[in-house]
Amino acid sequence: MNLSDSQTGGSMPRRVSAMEAVLSHLRSAIERGEYAVGDKLPSEAELCRSLEVSRPVLREALRALQTMGLTVSRTGKGTFVVSTGPVVDPTFGDYAASDLIEVRRHVEIPVAGYAAVRRTPEDLDHLAHLLDRMERETDTTAWVAMDTLFHLAVAQAAQNPVFRRVIEEIRDALARQSAFLNELGGRREQSNREHRAIVEALIDRSAHDATEAMSHHLDRVETTLTAIVRPEGLDSPENTNTPTEGETPA
Repeated sequence: MNLSDSQTGGSMPRRVSAMEAVLSHLRSAIERGEYAVGDKLPSEAELCRSLEVSRPVLREALRALQTMGLTVSRTGKGTFVVSTGPVVDPTFGDYAASDLIEVRRHVEIPVAGYAAVRRTPEDLDHLAHLLDRMERETDTTAWVAMDTLFHLAVAQAAQNPVFRRVIEEIRDALARQSAFLNELGGRREQSNREHRAIVEALIDRSAHDATEAMSHHLDRVETTLTAIVRPEGLDSPENTNTPTEGETPA
């Protein structure tokens, strides 16, 4: 079985990375019960050989399985299945995705409004420089690092150190989530457009437009995350942790 080549699918074909293909294969095998809870997955060497992919690609897929809560990696022992899914609420670092998006909505949306009113020319220059670099960047790891810097810079522009401290606290989780969404959801170009809309609102000193732009950004983050962890056919009311259904955690 060769999963190393990109694939396409759906009415609007999107190139699927080798990592996505490996993740889909392993996730399906787990959710079909081919590996039961407590089972150990084949070794990395065995999986690389059978799937015909490189070790870095396989490790990215294994990390995604762990983020989804399907497996756990035990140093020196291997990767073990801890749930056969479907995934309900992935974890990014110390925080569940649902907790992360809830806090982000309560913090980053009003922060964008304050930033529109309080930003300095230096804040705008810094944000514009970050945007330009992000739009040119092709390396996912570098882009993710700048993504977290962007959200910190918006908090800094609000001129309240407490806001920045909150974003600093969840910075690692934001980076993990951003990497997850970019690897599996192809979010980078869309995120760049959403970030630019936020900065344009800050330039215009429009608190209304800034909060709307940040709200839209977080909506798209959550929508993409939901599509990854609860694809069509797996979504159901009992799998929803938020108080309301729909689009209401980079």
